Amino acid sequence: MTWSTIKTYILNILVYGVGGIGGFFGGKLALTDHHVTFLGRGKHFEAIHENGLLIKSWQGDFTVRPNRITDDVTSIGVPDLVLLGVKSWQIPEAIEHLGPRLLPNTVILPLQNGVDNTQRITKLLTSGHVLAGCCNLISYIEAPGIIRHAHFIPSITFGEVDDKLTQRVLEVKELFEEAGIANNIAFDIEKELWKKFLFICPISGVGALTRLEINTICAAPYLFKLVRDAAYEILELAQTKGIAISQRDVERTLETLKGQEHMNTTSMQRDIIHGRPSELEHLTGYVVHQAKKRGIFAPTNELIYECLLPSELKVRRSSD
Repeated sequence: MTWSTIKTYILNILVYGVGGIGGFFGGKLALTDHHVTFLGRGKHFEAIHENGLLIKSWQGDFTVRPNRITDDVTSIGVPDLVLLGVKSWQIPEAIEHLGPRLLPNTVILPLQNGVDNTQRITKLLTSGHVLAGCCNLISYIEAPGIIRHAHFIPSITFGEVDDKLTQRVLEVKELFEEAGIANNIAFDIEKELWKKFLFICPISGVGALTRLEINTICAAPYLFKLVRDAAYEILELAQTKGIAISQRDVERTLETLKGQEHMNTTSMQRDIIHGRPSELEHLTGYVVHQAKKRGIFAPTNELIYECLLPSELKVRRSSD
């Protein structure tokens, strides 16, 4: 980015993927004076194009009409900032489409679940476009053109891969402040990604297996033990990679899970229940594959993964 100050510069912002995450944060950005483009598809895209995007939030509902809504990636122009809201498994296709349309100073901020998305994107691009990030938010498409924000005060944690405090990080923070998006600059972004992973990975797997809401799982001793065991396997894996998370982080995560609102579920769980491709490979699958490479015993995650894998493969074969 080359903005001297975003207060006097209109940014071209692309929200690539307008689901639960992209739709909510993209909706907040669309309330600013910057030029915001939504890239979507299907009935959701059609509804937004016709009526705008409605965010139903426990903090207050709002409707936005971005400057542009399109399903044609060739028409997006040249963005200053890309908020990447697609699923982890959709990253290669998204980057293939985006690559030719990026300026040298274009910034990409991925907010998917998983701990290796920034590295995956960096391998597909030739220059330093990518920040690392994650978000704190439970939201989903309730109906075409409608995002339901169900829980958590929405926030984005982000930073440079090398943890340096750069001008572009400060400028992205300024943009989020302008949009009313709670945010934190991370000075150990890998730690923050793994803390989010501790939360989302175990409960996504057990939730997908049982089809139960988070609070119901946490109230069932055997199921909650599965979540705990999976989390401690993730802790061991992280520590072999030099990630500075601890037992205290695991226990705090488990306490957060216990405090979830009634009916809350995870996106991977919802995708599997509804027969859609999911982030299984980038959550539980990542733990299983990395544990095997490092000689770590991860039986709980392996059980979850192997139980869910046949249905995941079936869905992917039918969607090819």
